[in-house]
Amino acid sequence: MQWETVIGLEIHTQLATQSKIFSGASTAFGASPNTQACAIDLGLPGVLPVLNAEAVRLAVRFGKAIGAEVAPRSVFARKNYFYPDLPKGYQISQYELPIVGEGRVEIVLGDGAVKSVGVTRAHLEEDAGKSLHEENLAGGGYTGIDLNRAGTPLLEIVSEPDMRTPQEAVAYARKIHQLVRWIGISDGNMQEGSFRVDANVSVRPFGQTPFGTRTEIKNLNSFRFIERAIQFEVERQIDVIEGGGSVVQETRLYDPERDETRPMRSKEEANDYRYFPDPDLLPVELDVAFIVDAVADLPELPDSMRERFHTQYGLGEYDASVLTAGRELAQYFEAVVQATAEPKLAANWVTGELAAALNRSEVEIGQSPVSAAMLAGLIHRIQDGTVSGKLAKQVFEAMWSGEGDADSVIQARGLRQITDSGELEAMIASIVAANPGQVEQYRAGKEKVFGFFVGQVMKESKGKANPQQVNEILMRMLASD
Repeated sequence: MQWETVIGLEIHTQLATQSKIFSGASTAFGASPNTQACAIDLGLPGVLPVLNAEAVRLAVRFGKAIGAEVAPRSVFARKNYFYPDLPKGYQISQYELPIVGEGRVEIVLGDGAVKSVGVTRAHLEEDAGKSLHEENLAGGGYTGIDLNRAGTPLLEIVSEPDMRTPQEAVAYARKIHQLVRWIGISDGNMQEGSFRVDANVSVRPFGQTPFGTRTEIKNLNSFRFIERAIQFEVERQIDVIEGGGSVVQETRLYDPERDETRPMRSKEEANDYRYFPDPDLLPVELDVAFIVDAVADLPELPDSMRERFHTQYGLGEYDASVLTAGRELAQYFEAVVQATAEPKLAANWVTGELAAALNRSEVEIGQSPVSAAMLAGLIHRIQDGTVSGKLAKQVFEAMWSGEGDADSVIQARGLRQITDSGELEAMIASIVAANPGQVEQYRAGKEKVFGFFVGQVMKESKGKANPQQVNEILMRMLASD
């Protein structure tokens, strides 16, 4: 039997606020356990939550970025359940009236096709705390509760079940990750828990309309884990069904060491949470002025910029996509182009030498020791013939190591390209005279020997001879008797 996979994602994005969604406690990462949880975060008697307007503003920006309707009136509700890291016994979330309604996101698949994925809604909610499983000094184990995350503002972005492969799910998650960072509403740090994905997975026979029973894989914090967890779960569900069993609706976790999912708890239905409007919070009513102000500085979005790079600069789809993977990288590239008027050469350097150096050093573009102005300076020296492309790579490495800008490196290392025709002709004539056997082979039709002479010239000039002039002079000298 042929099976079809159905995937929907729930993405929890931590909003980039300084304080929590209903209190003034800090959201800074890395503090000692339970030092950033105040009485409001814990829901102690007598306290009242106060909504953080910045969280609302950031949610509005996301809604507008995906072309969704931003609700003029939304409501916070209490989602009731017991868990050790939720001391109140309920989570303040949004259910029937979320702040962001339906929208759409386009993803590019591996074959270059574009697919539209529906966003059901995006709602504001507070995060819960965290269970810490540690070893004590006696070698035994214990579990502690860290409530620093309790009350951290989240935007939960819920997709339609539109994805059919693990690769599509990863492409969608990457797109949301790119977008929330691009518009500045989240740092998207997956290692610190700022971007977590729950994957709802089911299978059904091809051609069947009703969905199969789904399972939910919780808290996936890397794109690789998303793909591997879904792949495992799809194969597991098919094995269960084809073995005569039934898929159980449940929440599962992914164990990356064993590369498998396993049950956590049975999966609740929405009515099990007994949602009701939070009596301590008024409905959120947004006027037009608030929404206009929230999106006034919304930057050009990545899809639009990618298309503009393609049409304005003549870049291929691949280069345009790579250069718009992040907003800072795109801004860096445009700064180089504006300084050099050489978009293709700039794209080659940014996606080539610069990207490789960033990966080797494991730093972001904002931490690059080679600024856009420095790279533009190097490209200027390639354009005016001061250095060849090969020498330019040496100059770039020196700039990356902190030896200064391109002109300083070229001067200090003596890397200026040899373009004097007389000097080159004398050097090449000497090499030709010293290798009569290779000259005879070349003139007999063994054209590969030409490369030998080029190599000898580059060795003699320490790589500084102008390659184009070398080729021209060599061809002329080898052709003459």
